[in-house]
Amino acid sequence: MSKYKVDISGIQTSQIKVLKPKEMRLLFEKYQRDGDEKAKEDLVLGNMKLVLSLIQKYHQRTDNMDDLFQVGMIGLMKSIEHFDLNQNVQFSTYAVPMIIGEIKRYLRDNSYIHISRSLRDIAYKVLQEKENYIAIHHQEPSLSYLSKKMDIAESEIVEAIQSMQPACSIFDEVKSNEGSKLCLIDQIPNKKDDMMEVNHYMDLHKALSSLNDKEKYIILHRYYEGKTQVELADELLISQAQISRIEKQALKQLHKYMK
Repeated sequence: MSKYKVDISGIQTSQIKVLKPKEMRLLFEKYQRDGDEKAKEDLVLGNMKLVLSLIQKYHQRTDNMDDLFQVGMIGLMKSIEHFDLNQNVQFSTYAVPMIIGEIKRYLRDNSYIHISRSLRDIAYKVLQEKENYIAIHHQEPSLSYLSKKMDIAESEIVEAIQSMQPACSIFDEVKSNEGSKLCLIDQIPNKKDDMMEVNHYMDLHKALSSLNDKEKYIILHRYYEGKTQVELADELLISQAQISRIEKQALKQLHKYMK
């Protein structure tokens, strides 16, 4: 057993043969026409890599990849049982949604988050209806279709499906920024830093009240308005040297107050 690797007894995954479309069709004909169990076994083995590739994206959602692989294989065998050769569609196109459906159902049933029974029942019914629709039409049904078919409000369907989504890890990667990883935890605001900023602002506000009117005017217009000493000298009808001296004195006072 491994969290990130699947161990298949007696089988080396690197040596698993991937079936070609013609080989796949021939095996399906043998199984569906003659009930050839060996043909079914070959279909299962020949599509095992499809299951292995699909479960890799869910490795952070489980502690046991072997269990997830077994669930994916159940989806594969269901696909083999229900696949219709008369439909002009590749087997993988038909099988992938069914395999993923089994995987997601397993993850939902083993979720640490409690979901109400009524919401879970709606979600299961919707997923079942979606699987039936996909099996016939080979595409996803629209939300409006599901709503009319099941006589359930669209908002309830959306809420049910969203509530059954697997919980995300805060270390899940959401995107990369210039080659570096960006995880969900990186997008969580740091409340401690926010509070420190508020405290600094309050301290500065108190410190400014300790200055006289001219000092406060110069500091506010120099550092909040971006004015130069020359501009302030013209406004206050004093020399630039005086502005510089008052500014230095005010900064010293602020620094002393905020220590």
